[in-house]
Amino acid sequence: MSAAVSTQEPHPPQDKALVLREDRDGVATLTLNRPKARNALSMGLMAALQDALDAIHEDSSVRAVVLAGAGGAFCAGHDLKEMRAAPSRELYEALFTQCSRLMLTINRVRQPVIAKVRGVATAAGCQLVATCDLAYCEEDARFATPGVNIGLFCSTPMVALTRAVGRKAAMEMLLLGDLIDAEEAERIGLVNRAVPAEQLDEVVEGVAAKIASKSPLTLATGKEAFYRQIELDAEGAYAYAAKVMTENMMAEDAAEGIDAFLGKRTPVWCGR
Repeated sequence: MSAAVSTQEPHPPQDKALVLREDRDGVATLTLNRPKARNALSMGLMAALQDALDAIHEDSSVRAVVLAGAGGAFCAGHDLKEMRAAPSRELYEALFTQCSRLMLTINRVRQPVIAKVRGVATAAGCQLVATCDLAYCEEDARFATPGVNIGLFCSTPMVALTRAVGRKAAMEMLLLGDLIDAEEAERIGLVNRAVPAEQLDEVVEGVAAKIASKSPLTLATGKEAFYRQIELDAEGAYAYAAKVMTENMMAEDAAEGIDAFLGKRTPVWCGR
């Protein structure tokens, strides 16, 4: 097992890092580490998470990523105290540009990213959950886009939310600003599954391990194709997907996978 950290400091102690990283069996777990602030997304935390994801994107040993929060909350959204400490248009433009880049990176990083949610995920924290490729939560988890309650519509969280759940469900969350429970989050598709708290680690580890057993080239190819085709009309999506399938069929891992299936043996992936 190896562990690494990413913050604005050169070599901070692990317990002081804004993002903790732990690698095991092809799975990198990134833990947001501001528990006293309910893991609010300060600019420093977002920079640390961005650095960690950028490093993972280039790390061929990582097949899947788990995103979690330290303490009793997943993420309570942006750091409102930081936002109001020195208000200016320049600060807000930089903040939301940074956040948008981070969310796009989660979509574009080669490895599937799995949110493991305990406690609350609100505003930009809910955006994180909606942005991740998969999401699992404990039955006591709660979700909200509550900006409307403080005069700040959750416009950037809206981008991820409307791509994860149905239009009416998204608008209800955005307009009311109310917390929804884990059962409702599962029903509308914000999370894949809500499970008892004591089973959450096991469920997420099982999903991550299954993903990590696949060809890394196939995972990267499929993830990129998923997000590109979903923005196209049906005709354009099929044309694009046919090209992706052709290229995929030419890969060594596709030949190995098919031959292994036909030969009733376990494939050995080379990532090419």
